[in-house]
Order: sequence, then structure tokens, then C-alpha cells
Amino acid sequence: MHFNFDFSARQILFTLTFAAQLVLLVVLLGRDRARRYPWFTASVALSALQLMAEVLLTGRMATLPLKEILFTLADLGVIVGLLVVVEVARRAFAGAQRSQWIVNGAGLLLVAAGLVVVWAPWPVWKQLVANPATAALNIMLLVAAPGDSPTVFLGVDKGDLFLNLLLVQLGLLVVLFGRRFKAGWRSHAQMIAIGLSTAAIAWLAVQAAWQSLAINAHLLPSAEQEHFLALGTRLLNANSVVYLAVLVWWIAWLWLDEPGTAKTAAAETAPE
Repeated sequence: MHFNFDFSARQILFTLTFAAQLVLLVVLLGRDRARRYPWFTASVALSALQLMAEVLLTGRMATLPLKEILFTLADLGVIVGLLVVVEVARRAFAGAQRSQWIVNGAGLLLVAAGLVVVWAPWPVWKQLVANPATAALNIMLLVAAPGDSPTVFLGVDKGDLFLNLLLVQLGLLVVLFGRRFKAGWRSHAQMIAIGLSTAAIAWLAVQAAWQSLAINAHLLPSAEQEHFLALGTRLLNANSVVYLAVLVWWIAWLWLDEPGTAKTAAAETAPE
């Protein structure tokens, strides 16, 4: 007996990712984690909305309004992502002195901004606004691009690049120094930070690989162009697989209580 599955790898990954996002939202809301991490919860919900819009609207509406919707959601994702960085940092490093916040925050921003400047060439402003009909979209693309778009791995979307560089640094700081404050091992802040940094590292690695391929693409003979596009699709799939694994990580760890939470709750409810 032969089974015929008319689903591509991308469709399967989309379905699994969307299902995992919904389960994570149920965990965040049902286990009362959303109250402590509202912006992280909002980022998961926005990511699910963006994925659903991308799947349901692609091929079913005109290209220009579709891009306006997807680019708007992508730009909102970057803004919410920056708020997530602040939220996780505040939870992880509660009790840190103001001077430590200023010095480390400035250091993170400078490193991320410096890498964004040198990572890939910036588009020429005159080219961005040359066509009034698409000028706004080009500027929006400079901030972020839909996650399934190949342009997301061409260094065009500087906002996404800046955010992911911040997430990698945040994860490193939480792992190295979180124990001194409020983000010891198995704490929700550390688990969220590890997941965010892991997804960011995968995104940056795939972006670097895609850029390397794109630089040499014009040198390939026409017969190998199809192989180049297939390799790009596999890179996108690899990035989606890592993100799916991160979602499962968050589901598992955010379902569990933080160490010491059960003892604290028992002490509060114990009769005097």
C-alpha cells in the first residue's frame, strides 16, 4: 500500500509551528505566565497571527495589499521583540544597580548597532523612494521582512538583524550572570532567554549562509540556478525547524514551576 501525501515540507512545518504556538499560548495563559511576561506572550501571539496571515492570504489577494499586511506585521514583530528584550532583562536582572543597567545596556546597543552597520551594505535611499507607489513598502522592508521571504536573509531588514543580535547577547548575559540575580537555572527568565538566543543564532547563521550563496549566485550557470533556489528553501526550512524546537522548549519549561515556587506557595497557604 502506498500513501500519497500532498503536503510540502514547508506546509508541514507551518502547521506544526502554528500548533506549537497555540499550545504555548495556552500554557502562558493557563499557567499564569502571561501576567509576568505580557510582551513575550504578545510576541508569540503576533508571530502566530503573522504565520496564519502568510499562509491564508498568499495567492488569495493582490500582491501590493498582501505585502502591506505582512510587512506591517513584521515591523510590529520587531517593535514587540525589542520590548521582550527589555522585559526579560528586567526579570532576569532584578535588583541590579542603575549603573550596571546603563553600562551593560549601552554596551549591548553599541555592539548590535556596530554589527548591523558592517553586516551588509545598506540600500541607497534614492532607490528606496524612487517609486512612490512602493516607497513605503521599501522603508518597511528596511525594518523587517516576513519570516518566509528570502529577502529576510539578504541583509535588507536591518531591524530584524538588530533585534536578533540583541537577543544573542541577552541570552549570553543571562546564562553567565543570571544566577547572581533572579535568573538561576530553570528559572523562566533564563529558559525564555535561552530559547530566544537559540532562535536568533539560527536566524543569523542562516542569514550568513544565504548571503554567501547570494553573492555568488550570478556566477552560477543557468542549469544550477534551480539547485541554488532549492538550497535556499532548505535553509529556510532549517531555520523553521530550530524555531519549532524552541517553541517545544518553551512549552515544556513554562509549564513547570520555577524552583522554590511550590515551597513558597505552600508557606503562604499554611495555617498560622
